[in-house]
Parts: sequence; structure tokens; C-alpha cells
Amino acid sequence: MVWLYFTLDSEIIKGLFSASAKENAIAKLLESILNQVLEAQVTEAIGAKPYERTEERTCYRNGSRVRQIKTRVGTLELLVPRVRGGEFSPDLFNRYQRNEQAFVLAMMEMVIQGVSTRKVTKITEELCGTSFSKSTISNLCSNLDPLVDEFRNRPLESQYPFIVVDAMYLKSRDAGKVRSKALMIAIGVRSDGIREILGFMCGDSETELGWRNFFSSLKDRGLSNVDIVVSDSHKGLKSAILKEFQGSSWQRCQTHFSRNILDVCPTRLQPEIKNRLRELYDAPTTEVARTVLNDILDEYSNTAPKAMELLDAGFDDITQVLNIPIKYRKRLRTSNIIERLNQEIRRRERVIRIFPNDESMNRLIGAILIDLDEKWSSGRIWLDMHEYHESKQDQAELQQVEPTKVVA
Repeated sequence: MVWLYFTLDSEIIKGLFSASAKENAIAKLLESILNQVLEAQVTEAIGAKPYERTEERTCYRNGSRVRQIKTRVGTLELLVPRVRGGEFSPDLFNRYQRNEQAFVLAMMEMVIQGVSTRKVTKITEELCGTSFSKSTISNLCSNLDPLVDEFRNRPLESQYPFIVVDAMYLKSRDAGKVRSKALMIAIGVRSDGIREILGFMCGDSETELGWRNFFSSLKDRGLSNVDIVVSDSHKGLKSAILKEFQGSSWQRCQTHFSRNILDVCPTRLQPEIKNRLRELYDAPTTEVARTVLNDILDEYSNTAPKAMELLDAGFDDITQVLNIPIKYRKRLRTSNIIERLNQEIRRRERVIRIFPNDESMNRLIGAILIDLDEKWSSGRIWLDMHEYHESKQDQAELQQVEPTKVVA
């Protein structure tokens, strides 16, 4: 572990406790810390501190260049070190800038295209600490768009036994009108247990055709051998899954299913039926779950007929997860993983409210998803897949043995 010790100016510390100077002091504090981080990075890169004589030195410092970074606490002036024989290129701010640029771009396009309000302009100034020209925005777009396009079109070279899909609705201006757009997102769990954002697509609506086009694009990039697809029961989505992922199991989100049941259930019965549904979801096997189902149907068929009819019809769809080892069921029986991702997107979208066009929507969503995907890929394993692979191998061996028994 590398320890960094920061030196802070006393005036900055005093400013943090002053109501009038606090905002500027925070920016100065961040600026001071980041400059010291850059100095520590260049020291590590060349193997020597300033004026230090050492045999481990690989090259020499050559002054620094001023670089401005626009943040939500103001514009920071960073002193990026230079080295002889090449330019020092720190990677400290790459992911931060990508996300921040997309947010700024979406806001700025609203101002330029004349669709903003005073409130939006004020928010923009507070977030960026400065104003932007058309040429500045164009330059930011040229740097960011290729990254998003590369992420959306990258090959899917891993195996993804489990995928979770969902859609959320955002507003965008199209030909002078505000239209609702369906943002379709797919998350995959790789064979090594790491989560990965497979892709996203914006469409006019959440139709079967829209979902099939999205799934086809994922398959064209290499998605195959999917074991379980988790989603809600939207009609178009369900039909697309059954047609595009033949041979895979569809696990209906139990959280959405419970809401559907309780919506048509008498209020006085909701608490106890909710508990009985939990008992059904926690069943160790499909046989036990079916026994619990029959008990629930016998008990509530007369008092909650609509709920029981819905439960009976959806039983097979909500229990597909019982066919995999117990340790994986809790995380794969709902689409909660993608619901939390949607909340992260919604948190940014609330400020913008209406995107000026589809390009700005794709840019912001893409930047957010790239950052999250990088965080997942460099983080801890989400699922230990060892037991899953063993169970699949056992099933394959069993299928080879059973035909032999029949012939004998």
C-alpha cells in the first residue's frame, strides 16, 4: 500500500470554516491535493523525488504545464509534470472526466439550442463554474463519442451464463417535440463471476421488435450460451426473450411478480399472502415449491381469486431459478441488480429532465455505464461460479448415462 502525505496551506483550512469563503476553499483544497497526487505519480514514474540523486531514476523532470479541469466545485488549475524525452500522462482523471463531460454536454446543448430555462442555465454555471462556447462543446463531443461507440460495439468474448435485462423511460426532443424513449439495458454475469454491462439501446418504445433488435445486436457481438435470462413480464420483452434465446430459461422477476399479485389482492390479506409468497420463493426444490403453491391456492382461492389465478399461471416462470444451486438464487431471482443501475442513471437524468436530442442521451448514458462497468471489472467477484460449473458438468454426465440405461 502506498501512503501519501499532503501539505495544506493554513489559509485554505481557515477558509473551510468561513461561510463566505467556504466554496472557494473547497476548490482550492481539491486543487492542492490533486497537484500533490500528480507530483507523487511522476515521482513513482521516474523513480526519484525532486533533486534526488539515485540510480533508480529513469529520466528527469522538465517543468510542468497548466491544465484546467472543470468540476462541480469550480475550475481547478492543475500543474501536470513534464519529463524529458516525453510527456507525463497521468490517468488519475480519465474516468472522472468522461462522466463529467457527458453531464456537461447534455446541459450545454440545451442552452445552445434554445430549449433551456434560467434555472437550467444557473445549474450549468454552478456545476461547471464557467460558460462554454460551441467550439468547446464540439471538441468535447469529438473526444467522448468514440469512447461510447467503442464500448457499445465491443466484442463480447466471454461466456455469460446469466443475463439481466430491463428498460427505463427517458424524455428527449425529436423534431421539435418531446418524446418518451425506452432505454434498454443488459447486464451479464460472466463465467468467472464478474458482472459486465453488455450494452444499451434507445428505442421509441419497449416493443417486441425493439427488444429483438437489441438482443440481435448483442448476439452479433458474440453473446451466446445463455442459461438464464432474468426480467420482468413485459409482453414485448417476454416474447423477444423466448424467440431470441431459445434453449435458455426465463426467470420472471419475483419482486415485480409479488407486486402484481398484491395489486389484485384484498388489502386485509396482503400481509399474510406476502409472507406465503416468501415461503414459496425460499423453497429448496421445485417439488417443495409446488406443494407450497397448492397450499396457498387452497387457502385463498375463495377470498383472493384474481391473485390466485395469477399465481397459478406464473408459477413456472418464477421458479426457474430453483434449477440452479441455492447460493445463486437470491441474486438471480429478481432484476434488482439492474434496478439499482437505473437509479444511478435517474439521479443524473432528473437534473436534465429532457435531453435535447438522442445523441446527448446516448452520450450521457454511455459515459455512466462505462464508468460503472470499469468499476465492476476491477472490483471483487460478484458470484463464485465454481459450484455452478460443477452442477452443469454433473447434469451433462447424467444426460450421457441415462440413454445407456434405457438401451440396457
